[in-house]
Amino acid sequence: MEPLGVRDMESSEGTQFFSTARSLAVKVWESRLRLLCCCLPQDESHRAAFSGIAKLVSGFFSDTDLVPSDIAAGLALLHQEQDKMEQSRDPDTIITHSPSSPIEEDLEVELEKAAHCMQFAAAAYGWPLYIYSNPLTGPCKLSGDCCRSHAAEYEIVGGDHLGCHFSSILHSTGLQYRDFLYVSFHNQIYEIPFFVALDHKREAVLVAVRGTLSLKDVLTDLSAECENLPIEGVTGACYAHKGMSQAAGYIYKKLVNDGILNQAFSIAPEYKLVITGHSLGAGTASLLAILLRNSFPTLQCYSFSPPGGLLSKALADYSKNFVVSVVLGKDLVPRLSIPNMEDLKRKILKIVSNCNKPKYRILLQGCWYELFGGEPDDFPTEMDNRREEELSQPLLGEESLMIRNSSSYQSLASDDSPAHTVAHLPLFMPGRVLHITEDGPSRRSCFSQVRYRAEWSNEMAFRSVLISPRMLADHMPDAVLWALNSLTSDKPFSLCPSSLNNSQHHTI
Repeated sequence: MEPLGVRDMESSEGTQFFSTARSLAVKVWESRLRLLCCCLPQDESHRAAFSGIAKLVSGFFSDTDLVPSDIAAGLALLHQEQDKMEQSRDPDTIITHSPSSPIEEDLEVELEKAAHCMQFAAAAYGWPLYIYSNPLTGPCKLSGDCCRSHAAEYEIVGGDHLGCHFSSILHSTGLQYRDFLYVSFHNQIYEIPFFVALDHKREAVLVAVRGTLSLKDVLTDLSAECENLPIEGVTGACYAHKGMSQAAGYIYKKLVNDGILNQAFSIAPEYKLVITGHSLGAGTASLLAILLRNSFPTLQCYSFSPPGGLLSKALADYSKNFVVSVVLGKDLVPRLSIPNMEDLKRKILKIVSNCNKPKYRILLQGCWYELFGGEPDDFPTEMDNRREEELSQPLLGEESLMIRNSSSYQSLASDDSPAHTVAHLPLFMPGRVLHITEDGPSRRSCFSQVRYRAEWSNEMAFRSVLISPRMLADHMPDAVLWALNSLTSDKPFSLCPSSLNNSQHHTI
């Protein structure tokens, strides 16, 4: 029998070894980030961001030895598995309501408000999105404006030396120059562009926050560790996404400490405060609304395609009184959180371990399925309840790694493994969730008319990542704006109040 002291020594050496390995992995990822972002200043704030992101990424990949082609094969299999499950599911029961239904009226009212606010959230991206959305007329309109002298106007516009950003905002929103109180395109890590304007149509002081458009914004997105965010009057654990919390704090100081909101309400004291943004801007806008709520009890926030890993449960519940989140289709970002990504990793490892087809065949058939559709392949998957020992053929062929025998799979497949015991603080989307989906078959002709369906949902419907060619396209701001305009103009859509919510159907 081995002496106890020897076992303790071996355990201590093993712990020290893994600690050293983790530290080395963090340093490797930190070096990769510095190399990738070599064009950015290497100051203290950037070094701290690199370190935090490196710890997060190295921790995620620490128990996985898959190569990119393995992951691609797993995603192809998982997409087809999800489609098979969707096809076998019973059609949703549509609850009919009379035109005077308060639930349906609430949905229509919020859609109208959301479509209006999305114009400002999209405008905050400046000239790149304006040119992308108007490729024929946009360059001509902006070229004339950008060539004019705006020397007298730059007292309220920062970081826009040619004036193209501000000109595109004017064209996109239809507002006049005098309606803008503050416009900033200053951009650093945790400091993102935003503007403040008087929206006379809706009688609102409107704050629009820009989404991700630069490498510095990406670093803000990836700073996903939790940060305490205590709010007076909110009980329970209060924490949020660090990068967006820092960005919201930056804008809060500008609005409050620099007197921008005081100036706005001295001009229009009867107006209400409305905050909006898309993607990174949506998360930041929601946190900004939470920070300002006690000072402006009537404020409203419209958050388009917000990140799923944003708020603690206490803050998410608190925000339901004044925040509406709008999600289009199978958008990846509202489903993006550390627990969701861990769940996706486990699903990929399990699904590929239970498939006995060569990798090249999986990839070829997966590409065909993504491009041309068809029936999902009937590969054996984790849903077939097949035991690993019954599978005689390797997944990736004799020339490749056998995933089911790899240490990473054995670690993740076991419910007693450290991967299952590592606890990540749960984070949720803000506010009430308005989900817009295409009504009809998932695959359609490029020239067929798109019909949309809108319904109230909740954050629990976005607790897993859906693999789809639309998962990135549905996140684009122009796609969200198009869907909202389609819903509120010709109304070729269904209003389907969700039975999942019973306390959310009140007008903000």
